[in-house]
Parts: sequence; structure tokens; C-alpha cells
Amino acid sequence: MPDRRTFLKTFALAAGGAVAETVEVLGARAQTTGYFGLHPFIESHPDAVFVMRTAVGKKTDSGDIRDAALTFSRSVFYPKSSGLPLTTSIAVKPNLTCSYTDDPRFTLEYGMGIVTDPFFVEGVIEGMKELGLPGSKFFIREVNCPSDFGPRGYTDMAARTGADIRDMSAPPGTMSVNWKDVPEGIWFNRLPYLPPVNGRNSFLVNIAKFKAGGMGLSLCAKNLQGVNAQGYQAHCTPYEESMAIDQAHRNSDAKIVIQNNYNRHVAEGIPRWDRPQGEAHDGGLWMETWATRCIDNHTVLKAGLHVIEGIYGRDGNGDLWGPNPPGHENSLTGEAWDHMANVVVFGLNPFHVDIIGHWMGGHEPGNFGLFHLARERGLSKVLNPASIPLYLWAPGDFGAKAVTPADLPRIPLKTYYLQQNYLGRTEPFYHLCDEPFDYPEEPISVREDRPRAFVLFQNRPNPFNPSTSIEFTLPKAGNVLLEVFNAAGQRVAVLAEGRHPSGAHLASWNTSGHASGTYFYRLRFGGFSETRKMILLK
Repeated sequence: MPDRRTFLKTFALAAGGAVAETVEVLGARAQTTGYFGLHPFIESHPDAVFVMRTAVGKKTDSGDIRDAALTFSRSVFYPKSSGLPLTTSIAVKPNLTCSYTDDPRFTLEYGMGIVTDPFFVEGVIEGMKELGLPGSKFFIREVNCPSDFGPRGYTDMAARTGADIRDMSAPPGTMSVNWKDVPEGIWFNRLPYLPPVNGRNSFLVNIAKFKAGGMGLSLCAKNLQGVNAQGYQAHCTPYEESMAIDQAHRNSDAKIVIQNNYNRHVAEGIPRWDRPQGEAHDGGLWMETWATRCIDNHTVLKAGLHVIEGIYGRDGNGDLWGPNPPGHENSLTGEAWDHMANVVVFGLNPFHVDIIGHWMGGHEPGNFGLFHLARERGLSKVLNPASIPLYLWAPGDFGAKAVTPADLPRIPLKTYYLQQNYLGRTEPFYHLCDEPFDYPEEPISVREDRPRAFVLFQNRPNPFNPSTSIEFTLPKAGNVLLEVFNAAGQRVAVLAEGRHPSGAHLASWNTSGHASGTYFYRLRFGGFSETRKMILLK
């Protein structure tokens, strides 16, 4: 360990070479610039997926769920010197699946396992309001089943936050919508969106639920069909039936193209795609049709952030019915159960987020045709979860640490997706699609988290108060030590220590108990060492 004089000499050299980034000082997330956006690390890793662990004891612990969402929101949404103005309309799309039943278990007290938890959405909104956004700028949007808004706790939540929630289930000809042409659409050539979705000066936060359904796990990509206006949101309409839409907004050759694509995909070996159509319209052609419409929607839909609320996850068919207790895998009288997964999964690419979501739900993502179609149409770069830049997100701790899918907790959520009970195959009605999949070789350029050099970046923001983030990249796995020193050369914090995998990492420093002044941070990795200066202004 060098002595204090050596430290001070090193710091002096670092101070001479460091350039402070021009970013507003953060004081309890207050800001006067009038702009906000996502954390810079998230913005600079658009193909990455982030997983934040939570510690909620029970699904009915509404206060803890709200607090977990607050922590998430405060760490993800930031005041900025430029970006989105505070006049932006924030559209929030939770998963609000219709109940279709008067079963008394569809209550707030039961835990609302089939929908995004309303207290989680409340925490996200309240965290964003701390940036200076008024409650009147939030719009909770869902076209389906407005009669469920009250029983699910959303009407009361909207009143507490000041957000707008209303019945928008009327056809587009009877209400104002935002129309978008779909130039690359296979099924749709035009789509209507519930305002302010896809409108000017709007930002969409997509908050799906960690749950199983007929399409596998019904996560971010599927959730956004609910921002299409009435009729157009029915992406699950079987191939053999007609959607209740203006037929001028459907490509005239859509069914021919879908059938040809389906035949090609079966020949190419998309898993389970060869399941024949049954009376329940549950075959591979149905999936091809639904996935095509879903992807059409995503080619023109602007969304700012995609989130899977996984405080607790539900198996079965997404509502009350499922494979529980054990032994009911082939029974239609079993129940769905909620599992305390305690994760929040998020990122900028909905298909990448869903690939990781399926992995965490116990499935092999390559077995789901949606991801094959999304990759084919350029909306996803990968199929293999191991090819996605993946980070543990830990506000107030180490920030963001590169990990692999094997490092993530897995909560098996059984689904009835394309049951293999045909051509001599046997599989329970509720099952995991976890059979091995031979992933194609994917270009190394996809892995944006594989740097070729050791780099220590300038902290952001700088100057700062009360916290700042420090990004560093490692060309290979190894032991790191990231320390903070005051101007006297005394170590005041250790932000990262121990073995880290190759890739980009983000450390955070909360300066509670530290005085204003100049500080230095130093990263050691193998034979490398680098020091930079930062300024705390309280």
C-alpha cells in the first residue's frame, strides 16, 4: 500500500487530467432544468437487460411493493440538463388482463396476481413525480375491460397519484386516437393508439406482469397490444376468424403471407410450430398469426422503457386456473399460484427483456416462435439469452454488475403454450418449454458488453449531490478494487471489490455523511490502475 505522500501525488496527476462533466447537481432528485430521462448507463446500453432484486415478504404487502417501485423509479429516471421536458405526457401501460369472472378471489386482498400490481405502478409514478412531473401528466392506458379498473385497485391508485384513467374501450371511429401507418406491416397497414400513446411529446412506460399464459409468458411485447384502440388490440384473434377492424387497415394479402411464412417456419424447425389447429385454435398457425400482429405493432410503437413487474409471478393460464397443487398438470380444475420472485426486469428492447423474462420463468427462450419472428424482422438481435448484455441493478450498492443468465434466480412458471400431445408426443397441459435448443451462432458485435480494453470513465453527474455513478469496463474477468479517497488521501469508501466478469459495470456512491469537497476514485484491475477526480457539492 503506497504511503499518503504517494497517494496525494497520484491524486494531483489525476486532477490535472480529469475534466468535470457538465451535468446539473442532483439534490434529493430536485432539479431546475426542466428535463428528465433515463439513467445514462441504461441509455448507453440499448440492447441490455437489467434485473433488480427486491425483498417483499408477501404479495399483499402493498407498502413494501410501493417502496420497491419507488427505489426502482428513483434509480432509473433522472433529472437532466436536456432530454424530455417536464411537459411530456407519460403514458403508463400496466398489464390489466380481463377477469371474465365474478370469482371473489379477483380482489385487491387476493394479491391481484394476474395484473401488474397497482402499488408497484403507484411507486413508479410517485418516483417520477419527484422529478417535477405533476400527477396530471400521467395517463394509465388500457383498452380492455374498464369495469375491472376499480376491483383491481387502479381507480383508487389513479386518484392517489393524480393520474388519468378512463374507459377508452370505444371503437376508434367514436373517439380520438393517434393513427400510425405501418409501412412494414404484414397484417396491419394502419393502427390506432390510445392518446397520448404514440403522440407528440409523449413517453410510454410499459409495465408488464411476470406471469404465464397461452403465449408462453405474457410479458412486455404482448402487453402493448392493449394500447391499440378497440378491435385492433385483438391480436389473438385466430387465423380463421375476422378481426373487428376496418378491413382497409389490413393488408389484402395478409393471410396468404402469414400462411406462407408459417409453412416456411415449420420447415425451418421453429419448436412446437408444427402443432395442428385444434378446436381451441391453439395451434402453430394461430401463434404465427398473433406474433405477426404483435410485431407489426412494435415496428411503429414508440416506448421509452419496458418493465416486467416480478415482485410475485403467477403460473398456469395467467388468472385463477393452473397446475397446482402438484398433480394437477393435466387438470383443468387446478389453481394458479403466485410465487415470490422478487425481481424487476427492464430494458429498452422489449424482446430482449422478454427473452430474459422467459429464462427466469424456467423456459428456454429459443423454444418460443415470437422471438424467432422478431429476430427475422430486425426487432431483436438475438435468440440466445447468453448473448444479451445482462446486468444486476442494485441502487445504492454496486450500481450495475455484468452477469450471465446462470447468475439469475429462476422461478418455474408453467404454461399451456403449444402443448406437445400430438404425433405420438406426450406432455402435460401445463408444462415448461425447457427442452434444449441449439441456438445459431450470433455475431460477437451483439455483445456490446465485451470491451477490448480496461476503461475507467468519469463519474456522472459531476459535480454531484447526493450520489454519483462510476462506469468501468473490463476486457476479461478478474479481481477489481474501486475505492474512494478524500483530498487528504484517506480511503472513505469501497464501491466494488472482488471478482467481476468481463464487460461494463456501474458502481454508485451515496455520500451520506460525507462533506462537500474534492474526492478521488481509483480502480485497480490486474496490473492496471487509474485514478480520477470528482466533486461533491452539498
